[in-house]
Amino acid sequence: MTIEYTVAAFVILLVLATVSWPLSRATRMPYASMLVMVGFIASELVVFAGYDTGIRADNYQSLVFNVFIPVLVFGAAFNIEKSALRENLPSIIFLAVAGMLLTCFLTAVVLYYGIAHDSGFPWIAALLTGAILAATEPSAVFTSFKKLQAGARLKLLLEGESLFNDATVIVLFGLFMAIALAENESRSTASLLYEFSKVFCGGIVLGGCLGYVAAKMNAWLKTEGVAGMLSVLLAYGAYQLAEMLQVSGVMATLLAGLIFSAMSQRTTEHKASQHFWNTLVQICSAIVFIIVGAVITLEMFEQRWLAMLIAILAVLLARAVAIYGGLGLLSLFLKAPIGFEHQTLMVWAGLRGAVTLALALSLPTTLDYWWTIQSIAFGVVVFTLFIQAPAIRWLLCWRRFERLEK
Repeated sequence: MTIEYTVAAFVILLVLATVSWPLSRATRMPYASMLVMVGFIASELVVFAGYDTGIRADNYQSLVFNVFIPVLVFGAAFNIEKSALRENLPSIIFLAVAGMLLTCFLTAVVLYYGIAHDSGFPWIAALLTGAILAATEPSAVFTSFKKLQAGARLKLLLEGESLFNDATVIVLFGLFMAIALAENESRSTASLLYEFSKVFCGGIVLGGCLGYVAAKMNAWLKTEGVAGMLSVLLAYGAYQLAEMLQVSGVMATLLAGLIFSAMSQRTTEHKASQHFWNTLVQICSAIVFIIVGAVITLEMFEQRWLAMLIAILAVLLARAVAIYGGLGLLSLFLKAPIGFEHQTLMVWAGLRGAVTLALALSLPTTLDYWWTIQSIAFGVVVFTLFIQAPAIRWLLCWRRFERLEK
């Protein structure tokens, strides 16, 4: 791919992202959903005209994880309000870890018994699918939350859940993938758990150290503009170094962003850096959703529609159990409990997006069930973006939600 082609593709993506905004307002459709639709239509027109979009299943995963994920994870960690994060940390950790695991395994159980094809869709396939579908993408509904007085805390809970959730989901997916690939190898469960711990904790340690060093360097330099450049270097550097060392790049980027931001928030350059990262995250998010639309294929919906329906029901059931049951129980011990109506919003705001598709498209074709899992992932992403996301607006119009205090 030439430099000219890359620049032209980037410009076209920005044009599509810009055009999608007035279309979203005119149709009252969530911006992210409109981006996906525009991406799908644009890609179909390009193919119909005899051109190649250049987007393939084998390069989508690499593109998302190496180009966009470092920006999205670091930007979310950098800009999240640290004091509010500390106050709501028990709820966020529960959602990102316990809630994620509960969603993963409940989804896997419903899928396994719903599909009921042990040879074509064994337990490990169900667990892989459950892990893939446990990754949340709530940004599609944040615009609707601006009209809700309670939006600030709910946005923080969902943003914090997604931030920690994506990191843990990717590591869990790696563990299940290792088990799937090791079915014909002599690897013990203990060695796999050790590998999981090494990847997860190694990313935390590496990201924390790099974030601390970068923050100290930023305080020492005290030069306008350097903080932004240093933060970009940290975001990509932490991710790439972690992957080279075979630890979690997402965890490294997450911890690096949190520590760098926390140690730099009193500097004069911090607000400028926040504005810079807000803009960068907005651009990357828009491009990612357009690319999601470009990789959607209609063949999957024709061949695996029943598995998709089972998965949609499984995801909704698992999310409801995690929120109403788990978070509802936790709320009994919180100073500021989360009421039933706000829990309902959180159930419907548990969307799936780029990370889900990236993980699904990373499945090796040597696995007999790879096509079924990919089809399920596509079906759930389309459902959550085009049914669940608009449902948030309907819920807000239907009920007047009282303010949710911190």
